[in-house]
Amino acid sequence: MSEPTEKNFAQYVNTKFRVLGAAAGPVELELVEVKGYNPGPDEESGMERFSLFLQGPAEAFLPQNTYALEHDRMGTHELFMVPVARNEGGFRYEIVFNYFKSDK
Repeated sequence: MSEPTEKNFAQYVNTKFRVLGAAAGPVELELVEVKGYNPGPDEESGMERFSLFLQGPAEAFLPQNTYALEHDRMGTHELFMVPVARNEGGFRYEIVFNYFKSDK
């Protein structure tokens, strides 16, 4: 995948990603939501803007950082991930994408 897109990730909702290189060892996260953002009237056009929400286990907290996330079908990507909530299942994380789409 050359550029990450909302459409690319949306097909993998409810699948697992492995976080490599975490202090806690490999941690498995589930992609639970892909949320797209529509541009406002005063915002730049031609942007790819979306967030990934992943659910992780309670026993392995991952602090805000850049991690290598590996997926069986999508390969490995270095992404900046932020913990956003703790719930009954563990921790919820968000990865935000906000970039100009290429003309390709």
